[in-house]
Amino acid sequence: MFNAVGEFVLGCAESSANSAKVTGQVKWFDTTKGFGFVLSDEGGPDILLHANVLRNFGRGSITEGARVMLRAQTTDRGVQAVEVIAIEATEEELPVRTRPAPELPDATDVPLVAARVKWFDREKGFGFANVFKKSEDVFVHVEVLRRSGFTELQPGEAIAMKVVEGPRGKMAAEVRTWDAI
Repeated sequence: MFNAVGEFVLGCAESSANSAKVTGQVKWFDTTKGFGFVLSDEGGPDILLHANVLRNFGRGSITEGARVMLRAQTTDRGVQAVEVIAIEATEEELPVRTRPAPELPDATDVPLVAARVKWFDREKGFGFANVFKKSEDVFVHVEVLRRSGFTELQPGEAIAMKVVEGPRGKMAAEVRTWDAI
């Protein structure tokens, strides 16, 4: 929304002194660059969505077209997201599964360990990660990611995960952001 002077003012039902709740759609997001933009349902300028704000929500990426609810504020450099409140998955985020979701043992008492993503293919619905200082691959299924609030992982991305013994070897039972450790 624009005020009487023609300045952009975040239009929303709920706002605080510095930020306002906004719903919109992701225009694009580039994990390599570490940012992207959201189009508000209310119109106005694009809202910058930085990777750090997305990580604080527990996600390393988001797809074009995803619906989001966030808190945004106007800064000297434009409108920027300061907090992600909710993300609604798009059909593109739902992978074509070639493997059924694995049965997972209870991981309640399993500690989180630091790991790095080796590779992940959203279309195949799985990938692998390595626990730091260990060479053994740990299987990561897309259903585990979804339950953990992720849609995909990027090669080289640092994560925290709970590793359990599965029917074919080590597998992730839960995945979190790196700073969860």
